[in-house]
This record gives sequence, C-alpha cells and structure tokens, in this order.
Amino acid sequence: MENSAIDQLFDHYTHTKIGVVGDIMLDTYWWGNVDRVSPEAPVPVVALQRKEIRVGGAANVALNLRALGAPTTLFAIIGQDAEGKELKGLLDNHGINTNYILSSEHRVTTNKVRVMGRNQQMMRLDHEHTNDLMTKEEDVLIANFIEYVQKEKPALIILEDYNKGVLTERVIHTIIDFCKTNNIPTAVDPKQRNFLAYKGCTIFKPNLKEVKEGLKITMDQVGIDQLNKIHVALEENLAHEISLITLSEHGVYYANQKEQKLIPTHIRNISDVSGAGDTVIAVASLTYAATKDMNLAAELANIAGGLVCELVGTAPIDKKSLQTEVIKLLGK
Repeated sequence: MENSAIDQLFDHYTHTKIGVVGDIMLDTYWWGNVDRVSPEAPVPVVALQRKEIRVGGAANVALNLRALGAPTTLFAIIGQDAEGKELKGLLDNHGINTNYILSSEHRVTTNKVRVMGRNQQMMRLDHEHTNDLMTKEEDVLIANFIEYVQKEKPALIILEDYNKGVLTERVIHTIIDFCKTNNIPTAVDPKQRNFLAYKGCTIFKPNLKEVKEGLKITMDQVGIDQLNKIHVALEENLAHEISLITLSEHGVYYANQKEQKLIPTHIRNISDVSGAGDTVIAVASLTYAATKDMNLAAELANIAGGLVCELVGTAPIDKKSLQTEVIKLLGK
C-alpha cells in the first residue's frame, strides 16, 4: 500500500461517523507496591499509592474510535451513582457524544476494580448488574437510536456485547434490521449469552474461545482449513457477510464470500491483553466503513491489537503510533 494512501486513510477517519451500542463500564486501577505476605492469610499485601480510572467495554471501543479521530456516539445505560458520573465525564472529556446514554435508578454502573502490584494484576473486584434492560428502557434506547441514524447518517454501527444487559434480543434485532433497511453496515463483538442472536449483521468478530463456546466445538489446531469450517458454521447460523476471528498469538482470520485469509501476528512484547479486543473491533470497523476493504481492515486491526497489548491496562490505540507502524509493515 502506498504511504500516501495510508496517510489519506488516516485523514478520512476524521470524517467517518460511527455509532456504538453496548455495555459501558469503568475500569478502576489501584496501583501499589508488593513487598510482603499478609500475616492474616497467604496473600500479598499491596501498599496502595495511586488510583486511576479508565473507560471499559463499549466505552473503550468508543475511546479507540475517537483516538483515531472518528466522530463517535454512544448508546448505553449507567446507574444514577458516582461511578456513572465519573464514566460520563471521562467520555465527555474525550469528545464522545454521550447525549443518548441513559441513567437508571434500577442499575449500578459497572465498575471493575483491579488491584495492581509489580505491574501485575493481583485481584479484580466487579460491581455490576447484568439483568436485561426493562422494556421501557429498551423503548427509549431504540427511539434514540432511530433518531440518531436519521439525523447523523453514520457510516457504520458497532454492537459491543459484554453480557451486562444492554444488548437484549429485541435491541439486537431492531438495530440490525433498521440498519439493513438504511444500508448501514453493522459490526458485532459478541459474548456467549446472545452469541447467535446477531443474524444478518455485516461483520461478526468473536475471539477463538467465544467461537468454540458459541458453536460448542473443539479445535486441535489453528489452521486455515479449520477456520474456514468455522466461518461456514457461523454463516449457516447468522447469514452474515464477514467473519473476523481474533486468534491471540496466531493473529486474526477473516472470511467472506470472495476470500479467506489467516493473518499472522507481529512479534510484540506483550504486557497486558486487556482491551485488545475493543481496539480490534474499533480499528477494523472504522477502516471497513472508510474503505469497504476487509483485507485492509483486518491487517490494520491485527497491528493495532498487538500495539495496545504492549501497554499495561485498558488503553486506546495511539493514532500516530498506529500510522507509523502501518507504514512500516504495510507501506511502500
């Protein structure tokens, strides 16, 4: 790919509107030192030094999109609590449109608290509600979504599922059907609960573990023949257009009616895989929306996923770093 074309693509990101629907959360990090074991139990004592809050789940997908310059709108639900205010404030500070985020007195804002010592995660505490949205909440979310699409005419919609209740079957079916009617592609990052509910989507992006659980299959090895069979099985269930499967150290695989390809990973110094899937779906979706080139979308997503794994904790992709790496690996 010519370097000038890569530059043009990264410029085009800033004009590509994306909507994200799904489960948003706070990722809280308590950082400290570990130099002894507790006398009360055989556990390490973490001497806390600082607290850091970041956005997670669908919010991290939105943050990755904004980091690349894309105008981004979120559809989600939070609790009427301090964590919800913190989360919305972080999103607002990054220029993400939060006008359609609902607050509910019946839920808490999902907060995953990670205790970090020696740059390693020592413990995680989860505070959350995972029940499905109530019918009234679904009504408001769907009405807001239809209003947004008619007004903003986005290039693509991402459905980011973390099994926290926003993406109910009704919400999933309504959004995908409405997008198909309006010729807007949809990209899905699924979880097990509604794994096969995303019928008719454009891009379906599970990881290998989710595919095995969702289709109830086993794989002895990761190869193109086995992955092609998985694509066929997914297609039979979902009638979607494109499979994009992340394979950890084996890279990424994508398939559509015209081509199937296994793209190997690039060698990295892995520090933390947290949030890598969010980066992959964001970069793949944004690139596909801008170019309709799935090979290019998969190549860039593969590079971006590796880059964020070099960072500790959930963090968005850095646009300049990604552009430099794409030119290095794919440019001419």
